[in-house]
Amino acid sequence: MVSLGGGWGGDGGFGVVVVGVIKKRRRKKRNLRKQLVRVELLTEKSVRMEREEDVKVGANKYSERQALGTGAQGDKDYKETPPAPLFEPGELKSWSFYRAGIAEFVATFLFLYITVLTVMGVNRSPSKCSSVGIQGIAWAFGGMIFALVYCTAGISGGHINPAVTFGLFLARKLSLTRAVFYIVMQCLGAICGAGVVKGFEGNARYELFKGGANFVSHGYTKGDGLGAEIVGTFILVYTVFSATDAKRNARDSHVPILAPLPIGFAVFLVHLATIPITGTGINPARSLGAAIIYNRDHAWDDHWIFWVGPFIGAALAAVYHQIVIRAIPFKTRG
Repeated sequence: MVSLGGGWGGDGGFGVVVVGVIKKRRRKKRNLRKQLVRVELLTEKSVRMEREEDVKVGANKYSERQALGTGAQGDKDYKETPPAPLFEPGELKSWSFYRAGIAEFVATFLFLYITVLTVMGVNRSPSKCSSVGIQGIAWAFGGMIFALVYCTAGISGGHINPAVTFGLFLARKLSLTRAVFYIVMQCLGAICGAGVVKGFEGNARYELFKGGANFVSHGYTKGDGLGAEIVGTFILVYTVFSATDAKRNARDSHVPILAPLPIGFAVFLVHLATIPITGTGINPARSLGAAIIYNRDHAWDDHWIFWVGPFIGAALAAVYHQIVIRAIPFKTRG
């Protein structure tokens, strides 16, 4: 074997130098890897702390000096639902479209059946102490919305109210095709629900107790009734937007499960406040169904209030949530 150390004093000096160079390079690589790991850990910690701070303060990562509705959203930790097209004829060929409409029909039918029957029971009672009273009526409306939204949210979204459908349409959450179909099915369901109640109660009792129809109470003006319907529907639709917000759902996993609860509770509270004024509409389908089955002049005299008021309230809630609360840029919605 030929010695490699002859040129270096014959003691293997060349091999020692090579080994030293290799060890030095290995040390550099180890140090570099450690630095990279350290940088990654610091980056992850910084991002985590930033997200936690955003959740604490409800930050949207927008500067307070940005113009209203013009701020650009930065990196998101949630997925924003793309705006629905105005017209979507392809939906008419889908079974899920008609399935959702049937769910809205059945839900609104059940809603009118339980709530109008509760109203009739309270009106028939000789004293307030022997019936559930206004609180019971409010619980019937709020409780049914809670239950029905929970049951149908995964099928149709659980609107059960043309005003809610209208507000979500303005926010581009559903197409005009679907919105019109939902409203038609909701109204048909409400008419059928009120009709079943009349069948149970009989014509005489149903007419005596005014069929649960909405009208402005004595002592209040039409303006009072309109204002009550606008504000009441604003509260409801604003709660719907907040309970179904994509950003909150992504950051708080329990929010989608609990969504029906605040919606039902909002309906309950609005009824407590406005039953003495208008009987509480805030749902044009509910008002239409009761008015058609009752079919008396004083029910139709004020009926426009229970369409105009809820639609104005829903529109205001949609605009407020999209522009002020979410600060979504105009170009994103366009």
